Amino acid sequence: MPRLLSIIPIVSLFFALPLELHSANLCGSTAFVIAWLSNFKLLLLAFGKGPLSHPSLSLPHFIAIACFPIRIQQNPPPKPHANLDNSLTSRSRDNSYPLEQDGHNSQNPPPNGHNRENPNPRITQNGNTSIWNYVIKVVLLALFWSVYEYSDHIHPKVMLVSHCFHIYFTLEILLATAAAAARALFGLVLEPQFDKPHLSTSVQNFWGRRWNLVASRSLRSTVYEPALCISTQVIGRKWASLPAVMCTFVVSALMHEIIFYYMGRLQPTWEVTRFFLLHGACVVAEIWIKKVVKDRWRLPRLISTPMSVGFVMVTGFWLFIPSLLRCKLYARAFEEYAMMGAFVKDVVAGVVKLSIPCPSSPPRGVPNFSLPLC
Repeated sequence: MPRLLSIIPIVSLFFALPLELHSANLCGSTAFVIAWLSNFKLLLLAFGKGPLSHPSLSLPHFIAIACFPIRIQQNPPPKPHANLDNSLTSRSRDNSYPLEQDGHNSQNPPPNGHNRENPNPRITQNGNTSIWNYVIKVVLLALFWSVYEYSDHIHPKVMLVSHCFHIYFTLEILLATAAAAARALFGLVLEPQFDKPHLSTSVQNFWGRRWNLVASRSLRSTVYEPALCISTQVIGRKWASLPAVMCTFVVSALMHEIIFYYMGRLQPTWEVTRFFLLHGACVVAEIWIKKVVKDRWRLPRLISTPMSVGFVMVTGFWLFIPSLLRCKLYARAFEEYAMMGAFVKDVVAGVVKLSIPCPSSPPRGVPNFSLPLC
């Protein structure tokens, strides 16, 4: 309790900090990193849990984990000559990523969807994502920005699709940049932040295994696991994961509403909340069906992947994207880019002007036909 009381002022400060920012490019990212992730890590620390509670953390690593949207990989990939059995044994001791053989978690699957169909991302991750992947996405982002200038002449449905990809590329590049900085400065081995969300086989697989894994793991530690513990005592182990998953989506909805308020300073319409409640209900239904059928029947990936990704995009068009557009984020970002471009242009012009020496005065009696440069 004393630790919690000492952390509450910092948490309050982190919630108030984005209110002092009015930049379209800084407000949303600061709200996500500071008001959400950092605050959740501090709240876990108050109860002796989470990534900040490890006693061996040095001060630089503590600050990096608290301030960056990253998560240190607890069990780095084994060396090629390492014994596979030892690797699996070490992974089974990691409480954050239980294996399928763990009886408790097979009865109560977490929102991350750890099962044979969806293996652990750390096991399936084939190294760091290629730098060319991010280069291509940066180029596509630049193309999206140029397309927005002609949005009045483009079909609205096409613009909605471009907004979906814009959100995905922006968030992945932002998190990848933060991870690269933390990796370069502190030499940390980090867990993946995205895992090809376009290949999701279900809504549960999308939210827990592929999309924004930093937020997913934060919600798991802060909301899902405590709610699972309580619901297990109330309704038993078999169905305890259902209310725990719903609680997780409720908290996620509230945090997204807060971030949208930071970005637009508009009265919430609660469309984003309905979006996450709908997806939470779908994940609960999916877990219930999986418990009932028990692998006796499963849709092939060729069908489940388009259905899952299509459901996420269509509901995003309906409930998520409109709230984002109400913030006028793109128009404000364009203005900031124009101001930044004008500033850089003035700086470059000033540097060029200073680097050109003034011509010396001609001898007396010789007319000066040179153009004035200074």
